[in-house]
Formats: sequence, C-alpha cells, structure tokens
Amino acid sequence: MPIRTKVAVVMGSDSDFTVMNAALEALHALDIPYVLRVVSAHRTPLLMYEFAQSADESGIGVIIAGAGGAAHLPGMLAALTHVPVIGVPVPHGSLNGQDALYSIVQMPKGIPVATVAIGGAFNAGILAAQMLSIGGDEEARAIKSRLIVWRKQQSIQSEGKILKDPFAAADA
Repeated sequence: MPIRTKVAVVMGSDSDFTVMNAALEALHALDIPYVLRVVSAHRTPLLMYEFAQSADESGIGVIIAGAGGAAHLPGMLAALTHVPVIGVPVPHGSLNGQDALYSIVQMPKGIPVATVAIGGAFNAGILAAQMLSIGGDEEARAIKSRLIVWRKQQSIQSEGKILKDPFAAADA
C-alpha cells in the first residue's frame, strides 16, 4: 500500500544536511515519503511560520527538524503546529552539539519536542515511522509491517557475528 502521509525533514541550514541525510536513509529504507526543506528560524522566520501552519494540510504527519547552535527551529515549529516534531541536535562549533541538545530538549510546558541524540537523525527517521505506525488504519498497519520486517533484518545482520578476542591465548 502506498503511504500518503509524509514526513518533513527540515533543517536550519544546508550545512546540516550531512547529518540530516541519515533521517532520509531511514525513511527510504521503510519506503516512507518525505519532503526535504531548509527552513531557518532566524534567517527565514516567515517561511518557517508558513511551513508550520500548513504542515497538516500538506499531509505531513511528523516533522523532523535538525538544528545546531541556538537550535530554535524544532521548538518554534512545535509552537506553531500540532504535528509532532522530532528535534535533532546537529553538532557544530566548540560545544559540538551540546548547546543544540539543551536548546531542543528544554522546551517549556505545553510545547513538547521529541529529541534524539546529538547527530541522531537516523533514529529520528525510525521514530517518525513508529509515530506514523500507531493507529488501526491501513496506512498505519502498512508502516508497522515495514518496521517489523526492518527490525528482523537488523537482528539477522547482528546474529552470529563472532569477535576475535585479541587477548585470548593462541592455543585456546
């Protein structure tokens, strides 16, 4: 079944793409459609406002927002839409993403932003798929089935891996 609900992957700057590309990898692996945008809370606030206000009407079910530094984008989007927002702290500068992590995770009461690890865009893609898999409609069931298959593939790839102990006796 084709999925109609899209995930929006947005970032404050095109320099964030090297990190945010991992979210696209996860969504692609699960065959979930997405839109990709640069939307800056600081440089293009009106575009950010319009994007957030029209997200639901555009068929967006989850927004993944990556930002570094002051990282206002995820929180501002969450304040402007009821569509769930997942924040990805992008590592930049001397604090290597810690400033972004605190900016994203420390939201005021009533403006939640789900937050993944610094640079955790792949997990953001998986989390978006999990959010879309909730519910009993056909689309949610299709996404849930894809997630189950994907997880089984991950388990198979991990099973049976043998590590050589570099400190084991050679004759053991």
